[in-house]
Amino acid sequence: MSSTQAVASTTGRELLRHTLATVAYRAGKALRGAPESFAEYEASPDGRTPAQILAHIGDLYDWVLSLCQGKQAWHDSTPLPWPQEVQRFFKTLQAVEDYLASDLPLGYPLEKLFQGGIADSLTHIGQINMLRRTAGCPIRGENYFQAEILAGRVGEQQAAPRREF
Repeated sequence: MSSTQAVASTTGRELLRHTLATVAYRAGKALRGAPESFAEYEASPDGRTPAQILAHIGDLYDWVLSLCQGKQAWHDSTPLPWPQEVQRFFKTLQAVEDYLASDLPLGYPLEKLFQGGIADSLTHIGQINMLRRTAGCPIRGENYFQAEILAGRVGEQQAAPRREF
């Protein structure tokens, strides 16, 4: 099967589930091995700390879940201690995955769900990666095309990197 045929056979909901798995993989890499002190690192006086960014990402996925359910509920969370905030992130991501994996109807179009909170979360994961570098605890680059990313795998446990540099 060619890659064009594979794409054509993927539904929007399946693609969004794969996107969530991609978010989990990339975020897992950004969060794994970060010292707890990293949570409060300040690159600038008016910027967000990694803990504030991660809490915001959790809020984004709570919001995405509410949109899936046909509501618009937003909440600004106070960051939890780093290990708990990491757990919260994966828990909120799992809740959205569970909804998308079900046969429940979506309250908003898939395109809107993607362009809002899901795309925004990728931006913020990139911010955490940049902060890791400036804080002196960088992660290795990776060829993400070669990564083993599977729809449904949105927990903290992810496949080992295949091609880092």
